[in-house]
Amino acid sequence: MARPRSRDYDELRRELVDAGGRLLATEGPAALTTRRVAQRAGVSTMAVYQVFGDKGGLVREMFLAGFERLATAFAAVPHTSDPIADLLALGRAYRANALANPHLYELMFGRPIPEFQPDAEAAAQIQPTFDMLIAAVARCVREGAFALAEPADLAIGINALAHGLCSLDLRGALGDATEASRHWDRAFDTMVRGLRAG
Repeated sequence: MARPRSRDYDELRRELVDAGGRLLATEGPAALTTRRVAQRAGVSTMAVYQVFGDKGGLVREMFLAGFERLATAFAAVPHTSDPIADLLALGRAYRANALANPHLYELMFGRPIPEFQPDAEAAAQIQPTFDMLIAAVARCVREGAFALAEPADLAIGINALAHGLCSLDLRGALGDATEASRHWDRAFDTMVRGLRAG
């Protein structure tokens, strides 16, 4: 299938993904049609089909794009000599990515479109983001910053804390930006104290 040539393919893909995500976030699943997405992006409906195949392909790419952006945010976190500081930096990157892409967050972690279920290939593509969290936790355990425990189990709990805070943050339930940051810091400080060795 020929790709659209009127603009850069990656740029068009991103614009369509963002247009779809914003429609879903603001108007709900019923508004997410190829026609509406194309209108939002200023292209023909055919461009949507050329890039994604169909609406299902668009939704799948919206899902994957959210995790691509999260992986990019995680990859930008510097590696220092302090494993706990690095883990907390991943948490901040997770939050920053959610705040930058609120229109994709619910699709990444919820079921706003009941008929969409990530297939095995999509699940494999998003796994590295969680693997990065496990690796950061494993380093905390290995270097003695956290008490001995199974890193994957700890990572699930840490991920749940971050997800819960993010969901509240995106809905404005944590107050303004300053107050929300205070809640995040307090929650993660408490978590770290509970996991520390000794």
